[in-house]
Amino acid sequence: MSETGNRLRKLLESQNFDPQNYVKQLSQQSDGDRDLQEHRQKIQNLADETAQNLKKNVYKNYRQFIETAKEISYLESEMYQLSHILTEQKSIMESITQALISTDKDETSKEMQAAFPKETEELKQRTLTSLLEKVEGGKNIMDTPGRHLVYNGDLVEFDVDNMSPIQKVHAFLMNDCLLIATWLPNRRGTVKYKYNALYDLESFAVVNVKDNPPMKDMFKILMFPDSRIFQAENSKIKKEWLEILDETKKNKVTKDKHKKEEEVPTSPVRVEVSTNPFDQEEEQEPAGEAEENVDLSLEWIQELPEDLDVCIAQRDFEGAVDLVDKLNEYLKEQPVTQRVKELRLKVEERVRQLTDVLVFELSPDRSLRGGPKATRRAVSQLIRLGQSTKACELFLKNRAAAVQTAIRQLRIEGATLLYIHKLCNIFFTSLLETAKEFEMNFAGNTGCYSAFVVWSKTTMRMFVDAFSKQVFDSKESLSTAAECVKKAKEHCQQLTEIGLDLTFTLQSLLVKDIKAALQSYNDIIIEATKHRNSEEMWRRMNLMTPEALAKLKDEMRSCGIASFDQYTGDDCWVNLSYTIVAFTKQMMSFLEEGLKLYFPELHMVLLESLREIILVAVQHVDYSLRCEQDPEKKAFIMQNASFLHDTVLPVVERRFEEGVGKPAKQLQDLRKTTRPVRINPESTTSMV
Repeated sequence: MSETGNRLRKLLESQNFDPQNYVKQLSQQSDGDRDLQEHRQKIQNLADETAQNLKKNVYKNYRQFIETAKEISYLESEMYQLSHILTEQKSIMESITQALISTDKDETSKEMQAAFPKETEELKQRTLTSLLEKVEGGKNIMDTPGRHLVYNGDLVEFDVDNMSPIQKVHAFLMNDCLLIATWLPNRRGTVKYKYNALYDLESFAVVNVKDNPPMKDMFKILMFPDSRIFQAENSKIKKEWLEILDETKKNKVTKDKHKKEEEVPTSPVRVEVSTNPFDQEEEQEPAGEAEENVDLSLEWIQELPEDLDVCIAQRDFEGAVDLVDKLNEYLKEQPVTQRVKELRLKVEERVRQLTDVLVFELSPDRSLRGGPKATRRAVSQLIRLGQSTKACELFLKNRAAAVQTAIRQLRIEGATLLYIHKLCNIFFTSLLETAKEFEMNFAGNTGCYSAFVVWSKTTMRMFVDAFSKQVFDSKESLSTAAECVKKAKEHCQQLTEIGLDLTFTLQSLLVKDIKAALQSYNDIIIEATKHRNSEEMWRRMNLMTPEALAKLKDEMRSCGIASFDQYTGDDCWVNLSYTIVAFTKQMMSFLEEGLKLYFPELHMVLLESLREIILVAVQHVDYSLRCEQDPEKKAFIMQNASFLHDTVLPVVERRFEEGVGKPAKQLQDLRKTTRPVRINPESTTSMV
């Protein structure tokens, strides 16, 4: 058998195996059905053996599969980090290159302007004048002296609200303003455009609009309280517009600053002439001594800017901040000289770059894996740089995004209670971890704690939205809703371990939904009671079996009615009507679920609901006593009324007081006003 099996296996494993030819040959060689059945059994045995070997190999290499999967996961994370580092290094190198190119351009333009100052300005003004001749209503724009053209081009304006194209425009960027002109549909001679708006460079801000196909190559101009969106022809032209607008705005600010400094009147200084010949020497010594006292020739100071660039490129944030602290400590007691100012300017530029990188590390766009501990490095360095407020804001935004992502990724289960259990575990665990990490990072910044409290309330609203959508919007039963709210309260109490109590916030956000749920269930009970009352025959209950009677006794004892045995008779009979027993069980269940949902804002809602439910039953008993003429039935109704008044209502009052902590005066008054009296068979008065 094994020899035959090996031959068959080799045949099936061969590269040239053709199933159709094999079956055809087999059918021709076989003598009948018996041969085919035997061959089929051989193939089946071979398949079973192969499957068994495969299972053994899987079990044998199971640990290797797991280790390989872990290695692949580690490799993936390392590749992601490496890609991120390379991207950051590339952006840093591009910014350095761009800075060097812009410096060369500035020096070249200064040299050209120094060589041909008048010709360049006159040429720009002539170009602007020739272009403005094509704009209808733009003659007065050249009245301002010194105004010249910097850049111009065609753009398409889009509607800010619905992002639909409005019109084609031509923009003229001048050294102090921006002119927007619309295209004329019917041209008249050389006039192509019509004056639309003129904005001073200081009156608006330029914002890059992220590409979202088909909406791309756009930028926005913000003029409080309005804004306009324009689309360039391609990404290259858009980049030119953004760069030239930014550069022109900076040049105008610098020019205005120099103009103000020149216009400041300098008051004449009265020179005191001293007769002491040594005064001049003493006055001249401090400046020279100050320049000589500040030693900036140390090797680590000379290489500090380059070392900061290297640390930022290598993501050595701690080393970069250490260098900045070392320099500040060195210069703290040194006099402020021109060389010190230049050094500080260089270092401040690197600190801004470092801050931008740290801000990006904390942005919600980054990977949110790793929990709040993953943000500790960037937060601690921002705090050391004196950016504790920004670090607090970014840290809380990062954690809010992480919590929101975790809630969104939580799969909605069929069982509501299971989903709420998972939701509470995810949310409150994240909140607890964030609080501990926040306390560790900002222990010395007590002013940031108010921001954390506000953030906690905001995230709690996010949690309640997901909670209410699953529990209350899906119309779950009151018992399920009560268990879910109880679970949320228990998790909320755990936060008091770290001094954070959000129970009131949770209750205030849930009060509206819980009120609606209580009112809805109250209406259901009242409708069910009225329906049973309409079919009431005032007959004793016959439970038929001792097991059913024992079960009813257990249910009544769980409701708090310990004296129910006195209402049971022989042979599985109960000396109460089915309506009264069903009402008792339903009302006690409502009371227990309501106490699980209870908090002070719901006191009157729960109390009024209980009162309405009790009144429905009491009024039905009262009406039946007045209308019934049969003395035996009247006595039976009176027994049910006594059960309600003397047994059920005291249990309701006692249980309500235990759950709430104070007696319910309204229920006590209701019991007094519905006191049953002993009646004569001929009497029709039953309740007082």
